[in-house]
Amino acid sequence: MELYPLKFKPIYKERVWGGNKLSAVFNRKVNANNRIGESWEISAVKGNLSHVSNGFLKGNDIQDLIEIYMGEIVGDKVFEKFGIELPLLFKLIDSAERLSVQVHPNNELALERHKAYGKTEMWYVIDAKPDALIYVGFKHKISKEQFMNHINKGTLLDIMNVEKVKAGDVFFLPAGRIHAIGEGLLIAEIQQTSDVTYRIYDWGRENDPATAREMHIDLAIDAIDYNAYNKYKSDYIPKQNEAVNLVQCPYFTTNLLELNEPKTYDYTLLDSFVVYMCLHGSAEIKCAASSEHIMKGETILIPAAIGQVKLIPHHCPVKLLEIYVD
Repeated sequence: MELYPLKFKPIYKERVWGGNKLSAVFNRKVNANNRIGESWEISAVKGNLSHVSNGFLKGNDIQDLIEIYMGEIVGDKVFEKFGIELPLLFKLIDSAERLSVQVHPNNELALERHKAYGKTEMWYVIDAKPDALIYVGFKHKISKEQFMNHINKGTLLDIMNVEKVKAGDVFFLPAGRIHAIGEGLLIAEIQQTSDVTYRIYDWGRENDPATAREMHIDLAIDAIDYNAYNKYKSDYIPKQNEAVNLVQCPYFTTNLLELNEPKTYDYTLLDSFVVYMCLHGSAEIKCAASSEHIMKGETILIPAAIGQVKLIPHHCPVKLLEIYVD
């Protein structure tokens, strides 16, 4: 039987800062009393393997699929480099409260310390309360000594860059960039397959036994990029029925698709899996031998063996993130 667009059962994560937007905005069947901070849409993280939820492969986990189908699922070049591990992790994040200020190590440091990949990631803001904030990077270049001085004085926020955000904003976060998601945000996150996070500051929750989580300042010191940058928010101009690039980096490429008419996409020469994350509306994904529907809040993987797909909008405009390894 031929491969087809694959859906996966979400893996829900309760967090001290989580909320209920996944049920409110996406009509997810999750307990409204639970503080669901993250939905891991497609994951190959050890202990958190996603399982197929549709078609004849239902119940198989992502590593089983890659082990059996190899390059037909992920692309030959991706399989040669990463083996049976899908190199990207796809999440939805609901921040009823602020997340910790944190940083992620790069590949070299993560391999040395944790035998893991580093964590470069990006955020697409799906929904935001008025005056929602994201904390990202530094206002000006600092030294390790200056950083530690602010940590010791409790004035870290004085040197962090703060951005007002709205729906549609995009942030690219290379490994080493200090950051925190503010409250009242619903975000699509694409990242390397890694769960290595160094927490630096947790808004006082670290001092409450009921909410305290481990801090990793000693580990973070050598992982942080202490430079400042002119711009932290990614610029782009949306275009109807055209792919608009949001992020292109060594680990993934992400484009925005806004469609009000059917469009055909040829991935024959891409040699990579493609993932769609639906942000608005719904569409039919039509392939040579099968079709699948995708709705707002859903994530779907197009195996590399499917060279061509036709996206047929049902509720216009349909808005999707298109992600692959270039």
